[in-house]
Amino acid sequence: MSTQEELLSQAQPLQQQLQSLLFQKETLSMQSIEIKKAVEELDKTKETTVYKITGPILVKAIKKDIKKDLDEKEEAISLRIKKIEKTEMQLKDKLNSIREKLTQKIGG
Repeated sequence: MSTQEELLSQAQPLQQQLQSLLFQKETLSMQSIEIKKAVEELDKTKETTVYKITGPILVKAIKKDIKKDLDEKEEAISLRIKKIEKTEMQLKDKLNSIREKLTQKIGG
């Protein structure tokens, strides 16, 4: 196997990992937006008792408990997004390094 083929075989799984990470990041970002909208709606209501969906049913709950739960979920999602972004940067750096090596092999 030539060096170019080896570099390409290294790049392919990295590219797939990167695509998977980007999909996860997008999914988490959408969840974050939904949570923020829910918190905004909770902040608008003056009621102390609200309802949340649990499976196929609505359950009566205390507003401050729901808000706390949503804030915790938002924090967890934010941390996961940061971790994904760190891994994303590492993968991009590796891919750029492989691209540079390929460019040198082709050009040199």
